[in-house]
Amino acid sequence: MSIFVKICGLRDARCVAAAVAAGADAVGFVFAESPRRVSPDDAYAASRQIPDTVQRVAVMRHPSNAEWQAVLEVFAPDVLQTDADDFAKLEVPDNVIRWPVIREGDATMPATQSDVFVYEGRNSGAGETVDWSRAAAMADHGRMILAGGLAADNVAVAIQTARPWGVDVSSGVESGPGQKDIGLIHQFVSAARAAES
Repeated sequence: MSIFVKICGLRDARCVAAAVAAGADAVGFVFAESPRRVSPDDAYAASRQIPDTVQRVAVMRHPSNAEWQAVLEVFAPDVLQTDADDFAKLEVPDNVIRWPVIREGDATMPATQSDVFVYEGRNSGAGETVDWSRAAAMADHGRMILAGGLAADNVAVAIQTARPWGVDVSSGVESGPGQKDIGLIHQFVSAARAAES
């Protein structure tokens, strides 16, 4: 099966279109404190034209239920990605897929309502690479999306070492904080796909 690729931290329709054209399976919009943060209106506008085959992901971290409901109402994402323990306090409708974030160093793998989870470092979007051999052990728990410090030049080794179901990139396809580079987006997706063979 083809590896799942998510391009995260997108902010405008041009870069969203580039991610889709490159073959990304999901596009992520950040609603937490970050240079990549967008409003629900901006995320909706940027993702209106994408095909139904590409998942639109709301990326949050410890949101209040009111913050989440504002994103849900305007952006209406396919997926909510936030720390695993956040879901207990959020009202998430059944038609929104849950992707819990498991952070490197968490003592135990929490029980989740999803077989897909994101594995990354302590600080999202900081370009911190996780221990890929440790991630490989986590990959046995479900469909793991590996995040943190990935780029076109290391994603093949990351895939071979950690054996994830998917990969997630943000800062690794940027020319500066929050500034996506269309060429790097294409290079990353190509490198991830090539790593499978």
